[in-house]
Amino acid sequence: MRLGVTMFATDRAMPVPELAAEAERRGFASLYVPEHTHIPVSRATPPPTGDPVLPDEYSRTLDPLIALAAAASVTSRIVLGTGVCLIAEREPIVTAKAVATLDLLSGGRAALGVGFGWNREEAADHGVLWKSRRDRAREHVLAMRELWTSEEASYEGEYVRFAPSWAWPKPARRIPVLLGGAAGPTLFRHIAEYGDGWLPIGGAGIREALPALREACTRAGRDPVPVIPFGTEPSPGKLDYYASVGIEEVVLRIPSGPREEVLPVLDTYAETYVAP
Repeated sequence: MRLGVTMFATDRAMPVPELAAEAERRGFASLYVPEHTHIPVSRATPPPTGDPVLPDEYSRTLDPLIALAAAASVTSRIVLGTGVCLIAEREPIVTAKAVATLDLLSGGRAALGVGFGWNREEAADHGVLWKSRRDRAREHVLAMRELWTSEEASYEGEYVRFAPSWAWPKPARRIPVLLGGAAGPTLFRHIAEYGDGWLPIGGAGIREALPALREACTRAGRDPVPVIPFGTEPSPGKLDYYASVGIEEVVLRIPSGPREEVLPVLDTYAETYVAP
């Protein structure tokens, strides 16, 4: 089983390039960082964590693509992913170029984890109607794929439109698009149509959800996609359970903090769970 790590990358946490280099040195397979462009001070949306006050790290996140590009410059093997990119809030033509550039310069190591968001006020500031965010995210990914793969790319949708265009660089290889979110028919339909995998937060309920995900893929005429439990707090029994249901990669949560707080956790995970 491959193990990756994810951390809330902020201006107060261990720098992402240092974290990537240390994780790679210890044998971890991937590093994922999240995204929030901003957090409106006055808002009605409750924290997704269930806390009475949203943790400070949400409002201090770095831009994930710039952070991962810095990480690419000091690593050579580790996969560099967004976990997750709020793709509905991003302009897709510019984002497609940024992600393709990251993949090209890293030698084909980019992964695009995408999510639909939880903060209504954040989305509204980007002009995203809440009920449209899933359809908008879908079109953004499909338009980006067109830009990544076609010599003359074009797209005509409800939210994205551009005439035949040239756009380089192209990625070094097909960039995996991994969809985050809770199990359900809508998410699984989206994964089966345009995703390359599922990033379930925490990983609870995977065994029960797998048949529905596989059925959605079968209906779409494709093979089952990978499932990567994300932000998991590990234990030997939990990882053995994941392996028993066919999981091949798990992304472990590490604290958002300075080097002296992060490295002991990274060491413990590596010594306990990463095969020599």
